[in-house]
Amino acid sequence: MQTEALWKFMQSDLDVDRFENEMRQSPLRAKYMKQRNSLVDMQAANKKLEEDVVAMYDRLEAVKDEAERLAGQLASLLASIGDTLPEDLEELRKQEAAVSKLEGNLQRYEQELTRMRKDSDLKDKQQKDIRLRAARAKAELDKVKEEYDAEFKRDKTRLEQLRAAAEKASKLVDEHTLARYRATKQHVTPPLARMNGNRCGGCNMDLPAAMLVRLKAGEELECDNCGRILIAE
Repeated sequence: MQTEALWKFMQSDLDVDRFENEMRQSPLRAKYMKQRNSLVDMQAANKKLEEDVVAMYDRLEAVKDEAERLAGQLASLLASIGDTLPEDLEELRKQEAAVSKLEGNLQRYEQELTRMRKDSDLKDKQQKDIRLRAARAKAELDKVKEEYDAEFKRDKTRLEQLRAAAEKASKLVDEHTLARYRATKQHVTPPLARMNGNRCGGCNMDLPAAMLVRLKAGEELECDNCGRILIAE
């Protein structure tokens, strides 16, 4: 195994990983993402309000039409009652029941219209508030984005340099060893560990005497405890 070449490659490879993690955890990136998500939420809330308003106005028109229809029926009924006297008490009761039913239905529609007009005013205020807050949030987001874009540009250049260094270091390691390194890295990081006396330098566990002999003889072994590729002294 190309011990020292692989060790140097690991250092460069881990430098790339660390810097990528730093980029992901950048406070400026976190601030940008938070403000962007907040603006997206405001835009979604505004869209939902707009949809609610459209549905409400459709219902409002339907209720107004129905209220006008009922008002017309009630007026016609009252006019017909006024033109002719009821034949008997039963007929009078039927007329009163019909009038009462129409008046009750008309009153319910008028109450609904009143509620809907209040809801309309409330939603208008909510929309104005959201639009105002969204405009402010957009201005703040644009400023943060400009700062974040500048930071990302600088970091991207540094990351490309680190990747180039890792790529250069990898050229000194054969494909079989690189494949083993990458497979081990899927399970444990860092994937290599130097021996610390009779212990694995990664997990600090004592190694069996038989394994120590095999390592010193040049065999390529992994720690039974942590799975790291072991590098003998």
